[in-house]
Amino acid sequence: MMLRALLGACLLSTSVFAQTAFADDARSLQVVVSKSEQTLSLYEDGALVATSSVSTGKAGHETPSGIFSILDKRKYHESNIYSAAPMPFMQRLTWSGIALHEGHVPNYPASHGCIRLPAKFAKTLYGQTGRGVHVIISDAAISLRRVDHPALLQPKDTSQDGLMLSDVELRPASFDASLKLVEVAVNETTSSVKPKPVAEKNRSPLRILITRRGDREKIMDVQHLLTNIGFDAGAADGYIGQMTISAVNGFKRWKEMKTTGPLLTDDFIDALYASTGADAPPNGQIMVRRDFKPLFEAPIHIKDPHVALGTHFFEVIDIDHDSGKAQWNGLTLDNHLPAAARRRLGIETAEAPGGSDQLRAVLDRIEIPQTIRDRLEAELATGSSITVADLSHGLETGQGTDFITLTRDSSL
Repeated sequence: MMLRALLGACLLSTSVFAQTAFADDARSLQVVVSKSEQTLSLYEDGALVATSSVSTGKAGHETPSGIFSILDKRKYHESNIYSAAPMPFMQRLTWSGIALHEGHVPNYPASHGCIRLPAKFAKTLYGQTGRGVHVIISDAAISLRRVDHPALLQPKDTSQDGLMLSDVELRPASFDASLKLVEVAVNETTSSVKPKPVAEKNRSPLRILITRRGDREKIMDVQHLLTNIGFDAGAADGYIGQMTISAVNGFKRWKEMKTTGPLLTDDFIDALYASTGADAPPNGQIMVRRDFKPLFEAPIHIKDPHVALGTHFFEVIDIDHDSGKAQWNGLTLDNHLPAAARRRLGIETAEAPGGSDQLRAVLDRIEIPQTIRDRLEAELATGSSITVADLSHGLETGQGTDFITLTRDSSL
């Protein structure tokens, strides 16, 4: 509540926080920028505490829309792109050059893609945020609101269970082709004394992305299943190399299937799953990051996959450990799905269901395996977030970022 008092006092100047990810008192902060209104709204503990005018990108240099977080902060920075233009109180949102910073705000889009802030507000906002604070940039005016739904994660008291248990097979959330599958063993306590739960303030928030499975994930499944039944497909890395091709064709010869034409046909996939006794191929993927690094990922199920999910954001703004309840808020962003992407993803209905309550509608469609849910709930902390999107993260997501989800980018 300290921020609310400071901002209520006419945005007085404040001292600057240390450059660490997520200072405890910044975890419940969220920033929402509306390009149509040219405004910034600052939320604390789910309540709107301040607004400011801004100036976003002009024609030809539009500011991308989507879900970002503060990656880096500098009291003074000079642009590496635009002739060393000064950028005081810079808060970086992408490593490709999008940031919040002090600048001229003429009440219309005028920047080269960054979000300019008035001088006094830029300084005050800089002093209150930390690395990891979410910044949501929308085409239209939107606002965060409270969300209650049984699918949303709730804190799990691990002191009742001993060490965290998990026997689910997880994959490292990295695109390094040299990585193997990770087997997560079941851990058991050997002492009768239950360990104390990790204090929430010592946990970094989780960053969770729920999206549709792409070719990479499907190939990883094929590689894993083939290897399990004796056809060595190499590392389950999502890349079709010579070992994978040989394994696929070996399986096809065994099943008297054609080895010419497309490699991964529907008939091949059906036969492979039938031979291994595996459940039907999953259609969703949950990916988890923490401290700007991949943590793990795993398959999940999405109901009605032919219907668009839309783009939605949820974040924990408070946890009551006495009641075991997390308070979540969220919002829905405009969903811009190109026709080619809809065809590739098998989306027949482009309009996400739910009308004015798309947040609850999309949560109704997501089924997270209990083993995955248990792990996430054991590590839940204030500031943890879930993004749901039809399109997975793009090239902006990488080393030293949270998931960066773009809903509109003029460069694409």
